[in-house]
Amino acid sequence: MPRIALSGLSLAWFIWSLGALFYLTGFFQRVAPAVMTEELMHDFDISAAALGNLSAFYFYSYVFMQIPTGILADRMGPRRLLSLGALTAGLGTVLFALAPDFFWACLGRFLIGGSVAVAFVGLMKLTTSWFPHRYFAMVTGVALLAGMVGAVFGGPPLRLLINIFSWRPVLLASALATFVLAGLIWMFVRDYPQDKTYAAWTDPESRRQEQTGRDILRGLITVFKNRNIVLLFLIPGGLVGCVLTFSGLWGVPYLTTHHGLSTHRAAFLTSAMMVAWALGGPFFGWLSDRIGRRKPLFFLGCLGALCGWMVIIFLPDIPMGLLLAALLVTGFCSGSMIVAFAFGKESAAPSLSGTVSGVINMGIMLGPTIMQPLVGWILDSQWQGEAVKGVRIYSLKAYQTGFSCMLIWLALAIVLLVLTRETFCRQAL
Repeated sequence: MPRIALSGLSLAWFIWSLGALFYLTGFFQRVAPAVMTEELMHDFDISAAALGNLSAFYFYSYVFMQIPTGILADRMGPRRLLSLGALTAGLGTVLFALAPDFFWACLGRFLIGGSVAVAFVGLMKLTTSWFPHRYFAMVTGVALLAGMVGAVFGGPPLRLLINIFSWRPVLLASALATFVLAGLIWMFVRDYPQDKTYAAWTDPESRRQEQTGRDILRGLITVFKNRNIVLLFLIPGGLVGCVLTFSGLWGVPYLTTHHGLSTHRAAFLTSAMMVAWALGGPFFGWLSDRIGRRKPLFFLGCLGALCGWMVIIFLPDIPMGLLLAALLVTGFCSGSMIVAFAFGKESAAPSLSGTVSGVINMGIMLGPTIMQPLVGWILDSQWQGEAVKGVRIYSLKAYQTGFSCMLIWLALAIVLLVLTRETFCRQAL
């Protein structure tokens, strides 16, 4: 295998980091509604179910775009895909920030979700092209870390800025930053090291086939006939659905109502969970590469997350220190979901890597897509009429019932993981 010079590896990280910044932006937008639930419910005069749907409009288009994005990544290349996605995300953010009513807010969220949907798959294509195979799980974990940085900025820092400037001007500023990023990606990102005269890690023949095209339908059929990929389509959504339903929307009102925390402190705790999730991704990816196994670590991560969620949901009177510890451990264990991408990539031919990443990412996003509005619907169904300043207050039982739906998916994920076949970190041909 040809060696890439240090300057080439530095360039690889630079190019990759621009894609990672777009992924960071997507995560910021994903969790932003969690710290402005009161403002959104007040400004648009909506209930919990409607708020869940407003937040989930991001996921509706995100999930819908995953398979098309995987195919486009294989055929178009990440440079065009990422730059166009960032440009569209900026437009969607402007629409959401200026929305005069609920309909336009939903449309803005829908546009944001569909455009940032290309970020992770495009980033995985850059990872495959610019880094050697043995680094894939580790670099994918670093990608999750970048996403979590965006989630952290969508927590207490965003809340602080909203307190100062209100939510609309802050989101308009984020739209401007996204437009700048779109330009940087177009100027500097290249699909392959060969485009910058560096040695290639990917098979040149595989590259040629991607550029000339292939039978898309046959590729999709091949992917969905693969047992591992079908199972990995369903499994990680249980982990991600729990984290993004709690930290991305309902955790802050739950912690303020039933743990007596301020909105700012509750946002800090949910962001701490995101940070732990961010650190868990690179750790599980690195350790999985190191021991040459995917399945055992993934299983332990899912099991640890399930136990942590049971403590968080069903022990409401625990001391603050124990609550924080449970959030951190649960978030860290949830980082094991990153193994799914390497696991799935190794289960199919390299020429289908973009399609496989899109399919798995689609399954991952099904978790919050289903759970955020479902929890909101359950909360509304058990609402007892209490409200403060026009914002509904929900009982502990209502939250526990709603959050229990998340645990069911996570428990199912553990069962399905047992049925997967270990790849031993070796690429299928």
